[in-house]
Amino acid sequence: MWQRSVCVGLLALALGYLCVLGPELPPAALRQLSASLLGTLRRARSLEARTVAAWQAAIVRPARGWARVAVGVNACVDVVLSGVKLLEALGLEPGEGKNHAVLNSGQDLREAFAHFMERGAAAERFFSDAEAFQAIARAASEHPAAQLYVGGNAALIGQKLAANPDLKILLCGPVGPKLHELLDDNVVVPPESMQERDEFHLILEYQAGEQWGRVRAPAANRFIFSHDLSNGALNMLEVFVSSLDEFQPDLVVLSGLHMMEGQSKEMRQRRLMEAVASISDIPTDIPIHLELASMTDQDFMSNIMHQQVFPLVNSIGLNEQELLFLTQSASGPHASLASWSGIPDVGVVSDILFWILKEHGRTAERTSDLTRIHFHTLAYHILVTVDGHWGNQAAAVAAGARAAGTQACATDTIDTSKVFLKAPLEFVTSHTEAPSKISLNPDEPVVHWHREGISFHFTPVLVCKDPVRTVGLGDAISAEGLLYSEVYPQ
Repeated sequence: MWQRSVCVGLLALALGYLCVLGPELPPAALRQLSASLLGTLRRARSLEARTVAAWQAAIVRPARGWARVAVGVNACVDVVLSGVKLLEALGLEPGEGKNHAVLNSGQDLREAFAHFMERGAAAERFFSDAEAFQAIARAASEHPAAQLYVGGNAALIGQKLAANPDLKILLCGPVGPKLHELLDDNVVVPPESMQERDEFHLILEYQAGEQWGRVRAPAANRFIFSHDLSNGALNMLEVFVSSLDEFQPDLVVLSGLHMMEGQSKEMRQRRLMEAVASISDIPTDIPIHLELASMTDQDFMSNIMHQQVFPLVNSIGLNEQELLFLTQSASGPHASLASWSGIPDVGVVSDILFWILKEHGRTAERTSDLTRIHFHTLAYHILVTVDGHWGNQAAAVAAGARAAGTQACATDTIDTSKVFLKAPLEFVTSHTEAPSKISLNPDEPVVHWHREGISFHFTPVLVCKDPVRTVGLGDAISAEGLLYSEVYPQ
């Protein structure tokens, strides 16, 4: 750090000396020397500072923004605390990790938490035993380190968007008294959406390098679990859709389909078909964004893709775990990849995103509405769009990345001393076709490439060194990306 400071100081002296000598130097020589010294001065700044400065120039509001956004349908109160502290309070000893699609006991919770903590990966699970869950939830909410927040993807996206005073937000979901108290004043909740009791979700956080027994977390993340029947049955979906006539939104944001995994297969199948019918009732001139979340049932994910859900929405938001699970569920490209090793390979991610839009998105032969995907992972984001449908996507992807850096560190603006650039400085854009090799330039951090009528916008994320809170980060990213996006009338 001190070497850079010395370098900057010497360059400043050199520029001052040039100003003194200016009258005695030929104008061309003066311009060349000044440009060279200024270029060196820019490069002497940290990669992080250069990235932030370039984002500031790139992030501009769209020509046609949103005025009214309707968000639904999962909402709850998040009880956030250290996973290790809660498990210790419950008397659960550290041990070997094991993945469980559904949690049936404290032992399952212990094993699943260890499994995902060891990988530094986010996950969300349903806890089947109502009585056992209530006991754990009581211990969690009464823990001195516990904090209560707005929870549920839809409510979190609504809360993030409501920070913009020019936007009016409608939120439909199971809203209890505590959640209603926590919501921004700018969020309208229909009376039909209110209920007497809150739904609680437990968010067990862990920090990078934190240890529990022999398990050591490679990255900060969180493990979420609940026994949530209202959200699990999508109880508020019909209320949500019926409220749109009066609210007249410019944009609909939908999330919560993943909550149905806790239902029986028959119930889930029936409810999914009802959800498809309800979503079909939304006027086609209102764009719909679907926010995905962690899932474990490949048949259910395949149904969401193939039973007309993807073609009914215009935009999708998802992370690296959801993207890999999606391609595995539908035997897409790189489906044989069991898990990501470190930072997800950009070329692999790009191939899967391209395949989703080619197989399920709008084409000349297909009437699907799907034209946009916002992919976010810890180190970088990619926005992928079918040409001719979305504008301002360079600003949108940069805004989403900026939101990740500020929310994780709990700062209003990015503090470059608290973040670091983790994205690959070189990558290829595909592994299934002749790829382009890209070198990342922090002075132009939004990279664009094109593939068969589909545009890709990539930008790195400035990762928080000591994150304050990781829950809801993906929802904040998607909300900010949508805020800066512009949809073109068709």
